[in-house]
Amino acid sequence: MRHIRWQLLIAFVGVTFLSVLLAYLAFSTTLIERPDAGGTYIEGIAGRPNTINPIFSQYNDADRDIVALVFSGLTRADENGTLQPELATRWTISPDGLLYTVTLRADVVWHDGAFFSADDVLYTIHALQDPAYKGPPDLGAFWRTVAVARVDDLTIRFQLTQPYAPFLDYTTIGILPAHLLKDVPPAELFQHPFNRRPIGTGPFHVIESTAGQITLEANPRFYGARPYLNRVILKFYPDHESVFAAYTRAHVEGIARVLPAYLPKARAIDQLKLYHARIAGYSLVYLNLSKPAFQDKAVRQALLYAIDRQRLIDHSLQGQGRLASSPIAPDTWAYNPAAPIYPFDPERAKALLDGAGWRDPNNDGTREKDRVELAFNLIAPDDPTRLALANEIVKQWQAIGVKAAVQPVPTSLLVQNVLRPRQFDAVLYEWRTLSNDPDQYENWHESQIPSPTSFGQNYSGLRDRDLSEALETARRTNDHGKRTEAYRKFQERFADLTPALLLYYPIYTYGVDARVREVKLAPLLTASDRFRNIAQWYLKTKRIAFSADASEPTRAPTGTRVLPPRLPTATTTPLPTPTAAPTAPPTPGATPAAAQCANLAGNIKSPTPDAAISGTVEIRGSATRPNLTFWKLEYRADAATTYTQLYRSDQPVADGALSLWSTRTLPNGVYWLQLTVADNTGNVSVPCQVRVTISN
Repeated sequence: MRHIRWQLLIAFVGVTFLSVLLAYLAFSTTLIERPDAGGTYIEGIAGRPNTINPIFSQYNDADRDIVALVFSGLTRADENGTLQPELATRWTISPDGLLYTVTLRADVVWHDGAFFSADDVLYTIHALQDPAYKGPPDLGAFWRTVAVARVDDLTIRFQLTQPYAPFLDYTTIGILPAHLLKDVPPAELFQHPFNRRPIGTGPFHVIESTAGQITLEANPRFYGARPYLNRVILKFYPDHESVFAAYTRAHVEGIARVLPAYLPKARAIDQLKLYHARIAGYSLVYLNLSKPAFQDKAVRQALLYAIDRQRLIDHSLQGQGRLASSPIAPDTWAYNPAAPIYPFDPERAKALLDGAGWRDPNNDGTREKDRVELAFNLIAPDDPTRLALANEIVKQWQAIGVKAAVQPVPTSLLVQNVLRPRQFDAVLYEWRTLSNDPDQYENWHESQIPSPTSFGQNYSGLRDRDLSEALETARRTNDHGKRTEAYRKFQERFADLTPALLLYYPIYTYGVDARVREVKLAPLLTASDRFRNIAQWYLKTKRIAFSADASEPTRAPTGTRVLPPRLPTATTTPLPTPTAAPTAPPTPGATPAAAQCANLAGNIKSPTPDAAISGTVEIRGSATRPNLTFWKLEYRADAATTYTQLYRSDQPVADGALSLWSTRTLPNGVYWLQLTVADNTGNVSVPCQVRVTISN
């Protein structure tokens, strides 16, 4: 009996201990949900692709959308319009502003496996320069003023004829593969089959293309962070109404653009999440400054004070606009927040007109001066939204004694038949900016007034030397401070002169099903910029254990992979912020033996500890563990305190080539190599560290 009591006591203690242990684990460890790879996102687009080629896509939104996913440029613009490296890693500008030397990434391959090089850049620019180029004429004309030369396999040089600060903005255009197209005559490129099944360097590649849709798959060779989404399918519809109907029938998960007319219905669908962002451009009323009434600044200012622009935005646009105060976009480095906005003030408008001699002596509701009525036509595009805006503006002007009549014109004829020949009194127009640079030279410089021999876009006919000088200064210098000051002067002068009536900056609305996570919308240059952070979008999730005593695991960027031998550089990424925290160096004076790395998840077999190396060195070893998420190879100078990433991949390597290291770019001396491996729970291996001496 006593023996049984002891057994019961031991069992009781064991159960108690186990319960306490399980309670502790439950308290200290929890399961958290994390994004997982996989899934297909389907989006509906109004329109159809025509030429999926970055040098021809400017006229077609569907082409632009696909190009944004398939191709990469030398540079890209972030949400603030600031240029960042993409296929380029860095660039230098000569003191006179005429010579741009661009260094290219060494780890980029085309979707078909061929390496990217300076030859591809050279081919693309030559295609733009060719007289047979069938894209935007102004784009071809610009590139024909630039000389381009190949310095070596990973360096390209551009020579300008005069300083032009916005030049780098032109390098965002997608690059074409020379190895596939070099034998295609430029005149035949526009109709070439390549434009239906393109090969690029972007995060997705085309696997199927039909008249009704195109299917894209995540690029396993992509040099950047590999997307969580496995596939993206873009379906094409004849109009926006059809796209909206396709979402309600669950045929698509995204609506490329939700127009203001569909917003009430869209807001009523709980599962449809709406994302809003300013899209580049501005809506305005051009005033023809050759007309006598509009030559008086007081009249122009009165017309602007009389417009309740917020009411236009709230009612006619369903809130899809932001009050405009400058031709330069807000939230960009060149914007002047101090520029006056001209609030709705009809009494001030009346006072300005009275002071300018425009009165209503016979009380018929229309002001006149020298027996000439203040009356004119307001031309507007013939779409319902723009006509509604124009009619509301005319109604508000009538309240201050200005008689205006709305004259509809087909949108397709507005520029060619109305604006360019300047056959108008006033025109309601939405200007779409197609450049990340704030340059406004072509729109408002005095030399850009359209004429039979000039295709400038200063449609109002503004002539002002002070304003023109500010624009000249801003495009002549690469000094950021001087450019900012020049644009500040331009904006202040523009606000004072009021050569046109700025109304609002348009807002783009994107509809995506709530199942698609991490969609973010920042200010857009074009609608295709909605895919700017598509690498972070996800449909699938996984649950992983997370200890309260440990830091929360974060996603490790993936997408890089072991390449065939040709990785000549390790120090050519000056702008992007490092993705990993600096790693503490090993204890000074310690010399790891090869055996120290032998049993680690990552080990470096070659070069051996304390080896003398020079030139391009192949680093060999292994990087593998269960549930591998990524491994990274880093280096540092002996006196440095942090490591610089040399290579990163999500693919395991077993006793093979990890990377090539071009040591000629580094000063001679002692360096440390470090290899680290991580799994999908956030665990990071003990790093393998090897000391070497560079002696070139």
